[in-house]
Amino acid sequence: MDVYQGAVAALVPFLVAERAYGYAAASGIVLAASLLSSVVQPLFGMLADRRPMPWLIPLATACAGLGIALVGLDAGYPATVAAVALSGLGVAAYHPAAARLVRAAVGGPGHTAMSWFALGGNVGFACAPLLVAGALAVPGPAGWWLLALPAALGVLLNRPGPAGASGRPEAAPVPAQAPAPEAVPAEDRRAFLRLSLVVITRSVVFTGLSTFIALYVRERGGGGTAGSVALFALFAGSAGGTLLGGRLAGRWGRTTTVRRAYAAAAPAVAGILLLPAPLVPVCAALAAAALYVPFSLQVTLGQDYLPTRMGTASGVTLGLTVSVGGLASPLIGAAADALSLRAALLPLAALPVLAWALARRLPEPAA
Repeated sequence: MDVYQGAVAALVPFLVAERAYGYAAASGIVLAASLLSSVVQPLFGMLADRRPMPWLIPLATACAGLGIALVGLDAGYPATVAAVALSGLGVAAYHPAAARLVRAAVGGPGHTAMSWFALGGNVGFACAPLLVAGALAVPGPAGWWLLALPAALGVLLNRPGPAGASGRPEAAPVPAQAPAPEAVPAEDRRAFLRLSLVVITRSVVFTGLSTFIALYVRERGGGGTAGSVALFALFAGSAGGTLLGGRLAGRWGRTTTVRRAYAAAAPAVAGILLLPAPLVPVCAALAAAALYVPFSLQVTLGQDYLPTRMGTASGVTLGLTVSVGGLASPLIGAAADALSLRAALLPLAALPVLAWALARRLPEPAA
C-alpha cells in the first residue's frame, strides 16, 4: 500500500520535467495526496472502532493503485490532482483498520509487531522510485498501468473470505460479562495532543525531504539517476529505522527512544543541505532512519494514550498528523520558486530539535 505514497514523491521530478510544472505546482500534487488523508483518515479510524469492515482494506488498496495509474492520462493539472487525491483516499482508508488489526492481534505494548507492520510500508516506500522508473521506461499507457500491479496483488491477498478479511476470523464478540471499567486504562488526552504535535513536526521534515530531495540533487549538478538514488536512500533508511525502533524501544523504552531519535535526526538533515553532493544519499539514509525510529512507536503510544479508541488514535497518528507534511509542501515549493530550493529546505534542519523538545515531556504509558 505505501508504495503508492512513495510513488507520489517519485513522480514529482517526472512531472516537473515532462509537464513543465513549477515547484509550487508539483508540491500541490503531494498536497492532493495528503489532504484527503489528513481529513478522512481519523474518520475511517472511528468507523474501525465501531464495526468490522472486511471489505475496506481491499477497496482502499484498489483506489490507491488506480489513482496513481490515472495520472498517466495527462488530462490536465486538475485531473492529475484528482487522480492523486483518489490514491490518497485509498491510503487513508487502509491504515487505521490495518493498524488496529495488528494491535488487536498481538496484544500487549505491540511496538515490535507494529514496527514490522510499518517496515512493510517503508519497504514499499523504498521500492517506489524503482517501480516508477521501471514502469515509466515502458512507452505509452502500458507503463502507467504497470504501476497498478502491486494494488491488484494487494486486493487478491486481502479479499474478504467467509470468515472476514483475508479469510481470517473476526475478533471475538464482547463477552456477556465485560471487564469492570477500572480494568481499562484511563485516557491521557493531554499526552496524545503533545504526541500529535511531535508527529506533525516529523511529518513536515520527512515529507519536505521526500518531495524535493531528487530535485535538490539535480539542482546541485546531479542527473536524474543521482536524484533517484538519493530518494531511494531516503526511503531505504526509513525502512531500516522502522525496524530498529522496535528493538531500541525494548531496551530504552518508547519515549526515550523517540527523544534520542529526534536528537540524531537534526545533524543528519543538516548534512543533506550543507555537505558536498556525493554525501547527500548517505545523509539522507541516516536522516530517514532517525526520523523513522519513532514512527511505529508513536502509533502504539497514541493507542495507549487513547486505549478505548485505538482505531481513532491510529487514524490520527498515521493520517491526520502525518499528512500535515503534505500541507506544508506547497509553502516549501513557493519559497523555492521565490528564493532557491536549498534556502527553502534549510528550516527543515531545525524541526527535529523542536520535535525533541516536545517529546521530552511525553509520559511512558503504564503497562
